[in-house]
Amino acid sequence: MCGTCGCADDAEVTGHGHTVVLEQKVLARNDELAEDNRAWLAARDIRAVNLMSSPGSGKTTLLERTIRELGGSLTLSVVEGDQETAVDADRIRAAGAAAIQVNTGAGCHLDATMLARALRTLDPPPHSLVCVENVGNLVCPALFDLGEQARAVIVSVTEGADKPLKYPHMFATADVVVLNKVDLLPYVDFDVALFESSVRRLNREARLIQVSATRGDGVAGWYGWLRQSHVPWEPDVYQV
Repeated sequence: MCGTCGCADDAEVTGHGHTVVLEQKVLARNDELAEDNRAWLAARDIRAVNLMSSPGSGKTTLLERTIRELGGSLTLSVVEGDQETAVDADRIRAAGAAAIQVNTGAGCHLDATMLARALRTLDPPPHSLVCVENVGNLVCPALFDLGEQARAVIVSVTEGADKPLKYPHMFATADVVVLNKVDLLPYVDFDVALFESSVRRLNREARLIQVSATRGDGVAGWYGWLRQSHVPWEPDVYQV
């Protein structure tokens, strides 16, 4: 259990059994609140996508490009999660979307309570899409359901092709895996085939998309998936 995720903050841990029981209680309570969030979103016909990655993968850059290029056809707002600062929320607003910053302090992930408060403050319009940019971390965010309808994991080629097998739960729970910064492939040692086969070992259903958020390569596939996540889930229907 991560020492910064808060799972054992309220416990007097005297043995492994106490830690496990407490973690189960924390996650169970979070799951209850996540279902409340999911109901709140469904009542307003709002779709939420949980974006997860390690720091520096390019999540914010991809969101900025998405907002600029889809702003006329898709109403999108963003919940930004970071330990400190409002830098990313400022970037999102500058790109043209409503955003709210959630700072977790020492916390390493967003949870359902944080998202509930953010949604009520952000007040996204009905029939819109909310992207939740989670705290940069390939471990704890995967454990905490926020009430989202879909999960996206963004990985950059600068991180190494071994990440799926090192952090299996993150990739096993993803609906889409976006490989970003492919414009750098000629300059880094990254085995795309190994990366994709590793993802497939963990998750046969996730869609794999290669993009360059800075140059624009492959973003049509990402936009198509986002549009698909904005309607009732139809896994056999995919259009760009």
